[in-house]
Amino acid sequence: KKSMWMYGGDGWAYDIGYGGLDHVLASGEDVNILVVDTEVYSNTGGQSSKATPFGAVAQFAAAGKRTEKKDLGMLATQYQNVYVASVALGADPAQYIKALREAEAHDGPSLIVAYAPCINHGIVKGMAWAQEEAKLAVRSGYWVLYRYDPKRKLEGKNPFMLDFQEPRYDLREFFMGEVRFNSLQRTFPEAAEALLVEARNQCRNRWARYTHLAAQDYSRLLDVLEDYPIHDQEKE
Repeated sequence: KKSMWMYGGDGWAYDIGYGGLDHVLASGEDVNILVVDTEVYSNTGGQSSKATPFGAVAQFAAAGKRTEKKDLGMLATQYQNVYVASVALGADPAQYIKALREAEAHDGPSLIVAYAPCINHGIVKGMAWAQEEAKLAVRSGYWVLYRYDPKRKLEGKNPFMLDFQEPRYDLREFFMGEVRFNSLQRTFPEAAEALLVEARNQCRNRWARYTHLAAQDYSRLLDVLEDYPIHDQEKE
């Protein structure tokens, strides 16, 4: 079996190449896409992108980004035949490998979005701790590990699977460990605090939304589809 993979960053996938990415996902072709998400235009100097989270400082967002990050994975799930996974190698290597295998086995488009700590994040401990930073991103609920496998619906199972437990690390501590979030505390402390509060609320809301999706009961789905009324023109 020939394996087809596409590889790109968030600037391409979320912004300048999103139209092409969306076209490929809608095509139904058996291709796999790996998006390395640094949440900023890393290669061209650290400009803000649609992947940049709310409150983060970047070029063109010097006072903190004021719009929420695009949820690329959830957008892709709207195509019912697309396999989607959100992964972070430093947080759970086994989950990452499982997602790669499931994406390869899926008969249709697959999209894996991988969290990638970047030098533009300004990790206070240094880039040598990048994998540990990815782990903290997941433990704090900032980054969510999940898989969406469409074929599970045909088995009467929920296609959306959360792959981590409830956040157990202070989200504020995670934010303060990166310059992209903590730098505003020195220049605009009041505005920084307001942005931090809103960023925390958005993370909590995302966690709640994903938890709700993972709790959906699909056990009777096949029965419901079997009983679904079909429009009969001859009876009219």
